[in-house]
Amino acid sequence: MLRFASACFALVCTTAVAAQAAEKAEARLVNPKGDGVGEATVEAVPGGILLNVKVEDLPPGPHGMHLHAVGACTPDFKAAAGHVNTHGAEHGLRNPKGPEAGDLPNLYVGADGRGKAEVHSTLTTLDALLDADGTALVIHANPDDHMTQPIGGSGDRIACGVLKRD
Repeated sequence: MLRFASACFALVCTTAVAAQAAEKAEARLVNPKGDGVGEATVEAVPGGILLNVKVEDLPPGPHGMHLHAVGACTPDFKAAAGHVNTHGAEHGLRNPKGPEAGDLPNLYVGADGRGKAEVHSTLTTLDALLDADGTALVIHANPDDHMTQPIGGSGDRIACGVLKRD
């Protein structure tokens, strides 16, 4: 009986670990030249997602950061399309008619070109992000004012990565 219980416990533990591993997605962030500039991880958490971003070799200062509706970065990151917007909202965390599901706080990069962010969002889920056409994380040249349409004045796309199940 003890052997059976141990085998069942091992099976339950293995299944639980596999389920946890299936609840993450990762993206390698590249600049327009295709050079690696960072990585992002999205984890399913109760009520939404937890996004961790780590970058290097980006211009110092604040940068708009958004989840874009298509999991593609080429050419010129335009293939990522607009922001994830599952509810037909307007852009902006400060917008009374928003926010879109892909709206995120700004990413701050230090004088050394490195930045890190940990962001919790209740606006979307990991399953929604990993739909048939996928999702890209895009970092913009300028900060997002979280109000102006369509992208809060964030400007050019300077980094992009496609989320893929871990």
